[in-house]
Amino acid sequence: MKLQSRRQLASVTGVALVSTLALAGCGSNNNTTASSTASSSASAAGGSSSSTACPTGTLNGEGSTAQKNAIQQVIADYQTTCSGATVNYNATGSGAGVKQFTAGQVDFGGSDSSLKSTPTAGTTGTEQTNADKTCGSPAWNLPMVTGPIAVAYNLKGVPKLVLTPSVTAKIFNGAITTWNDPAIAAINKGVTLPATPIKIFFRSDESGTTDNFTKYLKGAAPSDWPAATGKKWTGKGEGKQASSGVSNAVKSTDGGITYTEWSYAKDDKLGIAQIDNGAGPVVLSGPAVSKAVSAARQTGAGNNIVLKLDYATKVPGAYPILLVTYELVCSKAKSPAKVALLKSFLTTFASTGEQTKLQDIGYAPLPASIQAQVNTAIAALS
Repeated sequence: MKLQSRRQLASVTGVALVSTLALAGCGSNNNTTASSTASSSASAAGGSSSSTACPTGTLNGEGSTAQKNAIQQVIADYQTTCSGATVNYNATGSGAGVKQFTAGQVDFGGSDSSLKSTPTAGTTGTEQTNADKTCGSPAWNLPMVTGPIAVAYNLKGVPKLVLTPSVTAKIFNGAITTWNDPAIAAINKGVTLPATPIKIFFRSDESGTTDNFTKYLKGAAPSDWPAATGKKWTGKGEGKQASSGVSNAVKSTDGGITYTEWSYAKDDKLGIAQIDNGAGPVVLSGPAVSKAVSAARQTGAGNNIVLKLDYATKVPGAYPILLVTYELVCSKAKSPAKVALLKSFLTTFASTGEQTKLQDIGYAPLPASIQAQVNTAIAALS
């Protein structure tokens, strides 16, 4: 199925799935009938859709645009098997997803950064404590989608480009302004670089992709990225709304560059830079990203699975610029009738078969060790 067709199917029929999950997280006034048709254990192991438990009901979720293509794919697949489930997912950005979830306005949130456990200026409490209060139980961060962040560009006559952390930081903070700059030329021997001005596009909305990309710049090139990290862009350039906005802007601009999810860069046929963190240039690929994720350290407790990524990693063959999208759920649902639906959808989402399929549309599968932790957490939802 082509991506466009997949998007259309997701928006018409599959949207139902995502919501189903979410509502189970924090509850809703909608009623759900847990009419399971079969055990979901095979799905948890990556088995066939015919073994998926199929409760019915409706869920609403909101947040990360980075996982939009992934969650629409899963929704379409799940909906094919479980036609009585309805999931609505509104891809408005991670910042909006966290706000809506912690305010109890949606059943689950999608965020490319885990709920923060430290307060931010001008706020009361933390994202984690506010979510816990809304849920009436601990809110869990469940890593579900591994989203490589592509440094995507459009430069005529340059199909291959290598960037280092230092050069990338200098481009995005405005210190390097033309494509034939000596710093770029030095790491691209034999490549004819034009004097085309560099045109930077960044996410104008609060974005987990921005948060992770600036963390990469800060972690891998701290002396060249003195700006703060966070969901609001602190570098140079022109802002565009959402992942689709920055990707489309680069597609139509010779000399354009942005940071965006791999799936969007592939869909818009943009150039994708190889990244040399110090162990040689690495081409963005599923295995290269999984290698970087495997080196992540878990900082959450128990089934609250929060991963600390090593953006400065020099592991050979590891692609270092990435994000993990978390599904934000309540560990104990306010509407117990929805738990079966939540578990069913999330089990399919985390299955080996579905995670492998997502690689075809620009994502990387969860490493087996993290996948096992996620499945344990899903089973513990109540």
